[in-house]
Amino acid sequence: MPSILATRLLATGLLTRTATPIPWPTPLPAKAATASWGSAEHPAGSLRPAPTRTTTAAAAALVAVLAIKRLGSPSATMHRLTTALRRAVSTCRQPATHDQAQAAVLAVRRAGWYSPARTACLEESAAAVLLLATRRLSTTWCHGVAPDPVRLHAWVQTDNGAPAAEPSSTLDYTAALTIGARHQHQL
Repeated sequence: MPSILATRLLATGLLTRTATPIPWPTPLPAKAATASWGSAEHPAGSLRPAPTRTTTAAAAALVAVLAIKRLGSPSATMHRLTTALRRAVSTCRQPATHDQAQAAVLAVRRAGWYSPARTACLEESAAAVLLLATRRLSTTWCHGVAPDPVRLHAWVQTDNGAPAAEPSSTLDYTAALTIGARHQHQL
């Protein structure tokens, strides 16, 4: 260790001199977090949902999201998806109600049951935003992170900040990227 760094660490009390090495204390035991891919807490796929007109529109939105993800370079997938979401929400004229946002998310989840491709929180939330944008209804798409262990999640929330069709554990996440938030709308 450079002597100037050691001197500063000793002066601040972050290091102490000892005659013999002292082992680090053992970490505190903690319950391991279960893996989460965003929709692990939802019973998606446990019952085959009945198709509805909304499910058909939701399936079209889901197909659009899957196409956006597949077309082009894999390293630019997230950029393509966020660009599409920004363009979609720019056409929205009024905020979606919580019931409308929740219905869109649930419709996409029903459509995802039939999808042969990965349909988790990223795909579900993006498709819900696109589905609502076809009716010019705005929501906020959020992509966030939760610590210890680090987990990623994507969800939709209404203008008042309420997550749509999400478990209470979504409140553990901090949004790192939002699209469609009221502060992002041009006046």
